[in-house]
Amino acid sequence: MSLKLQIIICSTRPGRVGPAVAKWFYEWAEKQQLFQCELVDLADFKLPVYDEPNHPKMQKYEHDHTKAWSQSVAKADAYIFVLPEYNFCPPPSFTNALDYVYSEWNYKPAGFVSYGGVSGGLRSAQLAKQWVTAVKMMPMFEGVMVQMPWTLIDDNGRFQPEKPHEESAEVLLKELLKWAEALKPMRSSE
Repeated sequence: MSLKLQIIICSTRPGRVGPAVAKWFYEWAEKQQLFQCELVDLADFKLPVYDEPNHPKMQKYEHDHTKAWSQSVAKADAYIFVLPEYNFCPPPSFTNALDYVYSEWNYKPAGFVSYGGVSGGLRSAQLAKQWVTAVKMMPMFEGVMVQMPWTLIDDNGRFQPEKPHEESAEVLLKELLKWAEALKPMRSSE
């Protein structure tokens, strides 16, 4: 059975371009056949600012939105976070979603497809890499950086990648697979 990869759309704001970028990466990753891929949209979970009374490590979730998020996160072996840059940082929806669960993230690799202005979301991805280590994830050095993504979306709302996007996506996905396989014994011993 192949390893499961979730491509998570981290922006939840109206008018976001994240779904177009994420859909491209999802379709591209599916063609590579290295993972069983799933596209996940944080907006679908409607997570309020963290509202569970118990620490996430206890996994004593009281709210349906938390239980649904926990089940989604738990079934993946690796993640690609598609995230924008807000004020040099990841969006609050990313950090909030990360905080909702703990053990479900442990011993899994995380890659980043960042987007934004001239920085392509790199500052956001750098901070996000630090945050994922707090829940025992392994961030990938490799990543995909998309500058000005809104200029690469066609009239049908589809993201049109350029050669550097595809090349960096290939390197990222292969590295993610190595780490997902290497960390699998740690995940199964839990």
